[in-house]
Amino acid sequence: MEHPKIGLALGSGGARGFAHLGVIKALKDAGIPIHLIAGSSMGALVASFYGAGIDMERLYKLSTAFKRKYFLDFTVPKMGFISGKKVKEFIKVFTHGKNIEELDIPIGIVATDLLTGEKVVFQTGPVADAVRASISIPGIFVPEKYNGRILVDGGVSDRVPVSVAKEMGADIVIAVDVSRVKRNAEILSIYDVIMQSIDIMQAEIINNREIAASVMIRPPVEIYSSRAFTNIDEIINLGEEEAKKSLHQIKTVIDQWKG
Repeated sequence: MEHPKIGLALGSGGARGFAHLGVIKALKDAGIPIHLIAGSSMGALVASFYGAGIDMERLYKLSTAFKRKYFLDFTVPKMGFISGKKVKEFIKVFTHGKNIEELDIPIGIVATDLLTGEKVVFQTGPVADAVRASISIPGIFVPEKYNGRILVDGGVSDRVPVSVAKEMGADIVIAVDVSRVKRNAEILSIYDVIMQSIDIMQAEIINNREIAASVMIRPPVEIYSSRAFTNIDEIINLGEEEAKKSLHQIKTVIDQWKG
């Protein structure tokens, strides 16, 4: 019997994106195969680490040890506050300096071309360059210059890249959205202003993505800050719990596909 190709579309959302790990773990524990992943921003980071073959237990440990000081290298703001060299090095180390095409499964990393407004999808080339571009939150990270393009966060053009997973050949797309707008959020810094603004601007667009996905998983992580790397284990657990609630629906969609 033919089996469907199952793709994940992992969305952007800063620290809340650690919920993606919980979703992946729940799917793996339930024996649901993951054939490919499309990721925007934090979704791209998680996808590349998973694709580099880091086992789930190590990924959990790595994530809960993740501290902002590891990757925040402040610079004199011209195009952003954070130069991003540190985080690029971090990505390179943990993905063993690999190219995207060398990862265990096909991974599509989404960034946005700031000059043309186009969505750029990396499926080949250095993992670290593509992920660094994908996480370049406008105004926070200095944009990544790559092949004559100026690239920023994938979330700007495609927050939950369902269409990318489909273009990569997925028959069934399980989408994970981790950046619903936090109502009455505490706005204390320029970072808060930028992150909250991006979430609000995209709240409308995401409704259309829901229709396009086979299954949409929305871990209730909006109570957490997208920038505070403090409650990572709770965020991961919420991803796992929410994915478990969707297992019946996912299995039904797979059975229907098999017909």
